[in-house]
Amino acid sequence: MTPPVFRFAPSPNGYLHLGHAYSALLNFRRAQESGGRFLLRIEDIDQTRCRPEFEQAIEEDLAWLGIVWERPVRRQSEHLADYGAALNRLRALGLVYPSFESRAEIARLVAEREAHGGWLRDPDGAPLYPGSAGTLSEAQRAELIAGGQPYALRLDMAAAVGRAGRLSWDELGAGPSGETGGVDARPEAWGDVILARKETPTSYHLSVVIDDALQGVTEVVRGQDLFHATSVHRLLQALLGLPAPTYRHHQLIRDDRGQKLSKSSQATGLRALRAEGVSPAEIRHRIGLV
Repeated sequence: MTPPVFRFAPSPNGYLHLGHAYSALLNFRRAQESGGRFLLRIEDIDQTRCRPEFEQAIEEDLAWLGIVWERPVRRQSEHLADYGAALNRLRALGLVYPSFESRAEIARLVAEREAHGGWLRDPDGAPLYPGSAGTLSEAQRAELIAGGQPYALRLDMAAAVGRAGRLSWDELGAGPSGETGGVDARPEAWGDVILARKETPTSYHLSVVIDDALQGVTEVVRGQDLFHATSVHRLLQALLGLPAPTYRHHQLIRDDRGQKLSKSSQATGLRALRAEGVSPAEIRHRIGLV
């Protein structure tokens, strides 16, 4: 029987905090309890924010917590060809189109629509794509690209959902509203998501499903903040003929104000806690994994 495969996949754009510790330790514990494998993946697509010193700190923090992972570590920046091949398959199916609006133009379009009755937002609260690039002819698109116009490559959500049909996933944890068991996917709630940009040949949604498939991940253990994104991931898996792992979305570690910990909010890093003399045992106690 093939052993289950788990992974922890941080981005090296800052230091790990208690929320990362919870997810990494939970994955590692699940691997140990099931006789499975534990992988570390470095999601370093964003080369403007990801830095080698943060990757080194990730490995130091995980080792300090007593976590052991298989080598070599998969770094997304070293596998852009894998994501490009997947993107080309979706293009061949007629499910990808370029959009050319800048972020400022999109914000203006959203404001105009909201002033005339509102505009839909995705589960994360961001407005759905409001543009009309999907109606451009191939000649118009080619002319804009040839002229050096920046663009984002988007998934034609309506066409993609029509092709894939109804989808669901096996939830071993729980969603934000207690969803568990067989959960119906609702990728249409995200609109025409971005799969790549001119300067960045992949996105989180695309790379994560490719990586999980190529690494044979069988159970994805991650925070509830990514629960709704699973709908997009199931859709991409279906379109690309990739296996679907089971999912276990876990609780989030929050600060005193009830906000989830994040690098952007300057949450205290494990590195700083180590320097203060906090022990790995105390970290486990703080996050409830004793």
